[in-house]
Amino acid sequence: MEDNNKDLKVIDVFDLVKKMWANKKLYTKTLPIAFVISCIYILGFPRYYSTDIKLAPELGGSSMVSTLGSLASSLGFDLNELESNDAITPLLYPDLMEDNGFVTSLFNVKVTSKDGSINTTYHDYLQKYQKPIIWLVPIDWVKNLFKKEGEGGGSGGTDPYCLSKKEDEIAKIIRGKINISFDKKTAVISISVQDQDALICKTIGDSVKTRLQDFITEYRTNKARIDYDYYLKLTMEAKQDYERARQEYGRTADANSSVALKSVELKLEDMENDLQLRFNSYSAVNSQMQVAKAKVQECTPAFTVIKGASVPVKPSGPKRMFFVLAMLFLTTLGTSFYIVVRKYNFQ
Repeated sequence: MEDNNKDLKVIDVFDLVKKMWANKKLYTKTLPIAFVISCIYILGFPRYYSTDIKLAPELGGSSMVSTLGSLASSLGFDLNELESNDAITPLLYPDLMEDNGFVTSLFNVKVTSKDGSINTTYHDYLQKYQKPIIWLVPIDWVKNLFKKEGEGGGSGGTDPYCLSKKEDEIAKIIRGKINISFDKKTAVISISVQDQDALICKTIGDSVKTRLQDFITEYRTNKARIDYDYYLKLTMEAKQDYERARQEYGRTADANSSVALKSVELKLEDMENDLQLRFNSYSAVNSQMQVAKAKVQECTPAFTVIKGASVPVKPSGPKRMFFVLAMLFLTTLGTSFYIVVRKYNFQ
């Protein structure tokens, strides 16, 4: 036991501090080098801006239960059941960014840079006007040398589910810039967007919000719209049948106005009864059509913008000062560790 204690090395903190101070020249060498390298490295990353949007349905009711129930119902979530009857719940909204159709719908969004020097589509902006990471430029240059001819992308007007290699890369870039999330506690949909230009960042944020609202509205009203279209078709057909019967009755009545035959009277009576039946049929389906039309409006969710997209004033990243300070801190730790190892001969 005593032998083990002899093998242990006791570190004197004050002695260690003196040793570090004695080797201060080593810090004056490592810290400036770390500062210069970290500055050069982080400056190679372009600045980017970010904006956030928060959406929630308009609420109704006075009690907390009815409020939460209305909120969940408007988003397709039933608090009365553990499982939702909807095929798509709000928890699946973030997965929309995995759908090529939703992502490529942003290709043709018109964007303008804050200084006005860029005015094009979002597809062309990402393809031609993005500032690259300087350290990746040589790698991209080498890749372009070996790129097969014809691998370039189109203008974003192709089938979203049959993209070229270049368009698929642009779609991946968009997925990396946009994030959609749903808070189960507050039932709020959050959209965050990052981009290298502040105004374009806001423009894309508004576009994603509009497309998300359109998707949710289309899904929530799909069944009601199908019913409305069906009853509208029946109403138009019933109206045409009624108009034809009415015109035929009128022509027959005019042609036999001076005829007092019983057979003519019976024929006109039959035609009048048939006309009434067609009118009743038209009236019934028209009423059903009006109900279906109201149902479409009833199923249409209304959204409240809790936080709208704004043009960022300051860049969100990269955090250059934080990065440089972190590298200086790590360098200081590394240098101190080297001094400790050398002083106490830890092998």
